[in-house]
Amino acid sequence: MLGIRVAGTGYHVPDKVLSNKDLEKTLDTTDEWIVKRTGIHERRIAEPHETSSDLALIASRDALKAAGLSARDLDYIVMGTITPDMACPSGACFLEGKLGADKAVSFDVVAACSGFIFTLDVGRRFIQTGAQNVLVVAGEIMTRVQDWTDRANCVLWGDGAGAMVLQPGEGRPQLLDIYTATDGANGQNLLVPGGGSATTPISHESVDRKLHSLRMLDAANTLKVAVQYFYDAVKTVLDRQGFAFADVDHFVPHQANIRFMQALARRMNISMDKFIVTINKYGNISGASCIIALAEGIKTGRIKSGDLVCMPVFGGGLTWGAALIQF
Repeated sequence: MLGIRVAGTGYHVPDKVLSNKDLEKTLDTTDEWIVKRTGIHERRIAEPHETSSDLALIASRDALKAAGLSARDLDYIVMGTITPDMACPSGACFLEGKLGADKAVSFDVVAACSGFIFTLDVGRRFIQTGAQNVLVVAGEIMTRVQDWTDRANCVLWGDGAGAMVLQPGEGRPQLLDIYTATDGANGQNLLVPGGGSATTPISHESVDRKLHSLRMLDAANTLKVAVQYFYDAVKTVLDRQGFAFADVDHFVPHQANIRFMQALARRMNISMDKFIVTINKYGNISGASCIIALAEGIKTGRIKSGDLVCMPVFGGGLTWGAALIQF
């Protein structure tokens, strides 16, 4: 099978910081409560004029620079997002225009917090069918879909974007495997109910009922299910490539909640030292979380040549999966 090389990565988070102490001023919550239950100390917030494609633009330029490419070299741009600039056209089309990638075919993938891995899966298939340069990116402004009176949910989320350039080739870093899965029959615990055909036209009533804000209906069960699917996804890609849990140098999971990661580490009998954790400073950035953590790990030198990296994800849909990369 044709090899797929990770030619470059990039990421961007906004400068503005919203700390737990800031939230104490407007919510019935405390820094201690948030940290204990989520692991989050602060999160990044986009400026009012910024869009998801704006954040993705900066991440994409960094990834292209690392790959030694210009935007006009791109064959495809695939963007994972649940918070595009607007319902139509796609966030990827806005990104294409801002990049000046006038030769690229661009579209979005919607897979909630699993967004980047599903996007990566689509991108690698284009490489396997002849594309030379594919930009896969995830960008989210999750703070725009929050009910800021819902203290259990709104404290979780932040904004940011991450990007990766894929090329055919056997060189490293090499994308070894991707596994994706969905369960549409059980995806009703995490959703934004408004804005689609089920609630159109948008009305004062739908806004008053806060149907356009993200809802997490059963957090306890979501934690249990997520850990199981995280585990299954990791085991699947490792088994297919002949590796054991202990062979992985870094786990870079979706940054949903520190308890998810701790439970997964216990299940695999792996030290948390192998986990790259960014939720403490960035919060949950939905589909962009894992690529931001990966790109930052590369930039800081934590991820080194020869390292084996596994990226498990879980999100609304239900969606889950994992990618395996040899650096």
